[in-house]
Amino acid sequence: MTHTAIDLPRLPIGDWCAAVVLWAQENLGPILDAIYSVLRALDDKLAAGLHVVPALLMAVILGLVAWAASSWKLGVGTLLGMLLISTMGMWDEAMDTLSLVIVCSVVAMAFALPIGVAAARYEAVSHVVRPVLDFMQTLPVFVYLIPAVLLFGIGVVPGMVATIVFAMPPGVRLTELGIRQVDREVVEAGHAFGAAPRRILTRIQVPLAMPTIMAGVNQVIMLALSMVVVAGMVGAGGLGALVYQGITTMDMPLGFEGGIAVVILAMFLDRITAGLAGRSPVARVSKATARA
Repeated sequence: MTHTAIDLPRLPIGDWCAAVVLWAQENLGPILDAIYSVLRALDDKLAAGLHVVPALLMAVILGLVAWAASSWKLGVGTLLGMLLISTMGMWDEAMDTLSLVIVCSVVAMAFALPIGVAAARYEAVSHVVRPVLDFMQTLPVFVYLIPAVLLFGIGVVPGMVATIVFAMPPGVRLTELGIRQVDREVVEAGHAFGAAPRRILTRIQVPLAMPTIMAGVNQVIMLALSMVVVAGMVGAGGLGALVYQGITTMDMPLGFEGGIAVVILAMFLDRITAGLAGRSPVARVSKATARA
């Protein structure tokens, strides 16, 4: 039994999107060039700093960072994981990927934090932001690459732009959620003592919301890492390029080794952010209260 399509006029949504991208190419050239230059400079400088340190020393440094953020067990695990990446011959690509993830996550949170704060303080902003975030989180990841490549060409920057946009939503959502969950009585007490709204935000709401905000940072980093791997398809380099090469050439060892290196980086970044969230003053008080 065949089904006929509903006879309705076709909406050229794809054409409209293409027209927007074309308009941006023709009218936003200086802005696009500035974005390209800033992102490329940030990534180049951080990657150069990571590459200048010998692999063994960098593995030790990352292990110490993990120890300081969480525990000695994570520090030892990080050291062993980084040494494994080095023995697979993927150290340079791993450092490139780490650089991309750090830069993209920082930029994504730089946009996500003020948007989340505005959404938490103003209902009108929240009503506008929520459907946009829903759309961003349900849009297939490969679709982000299309306008990025059209606007910035092939290379690292389009992958970074797609990663930043893709990773931003959880940072916005959890920032808004964290601030909204702050006890109103505490905020009212700040008002009663004559504190300005900005001071209440920076001294009361944000510190109390920090565990939830850090959970958002964690999710942003994880999404950035996953997208950076996909962005290897458009020349972003790093481990994503190795995984993509393994897929296109049916090189199973290369694909598996690249995937293992990505997993090691993901576990390192995930445990680091979780450890930092657990060390916040609010988290410590919550743990102490639970033990009591």
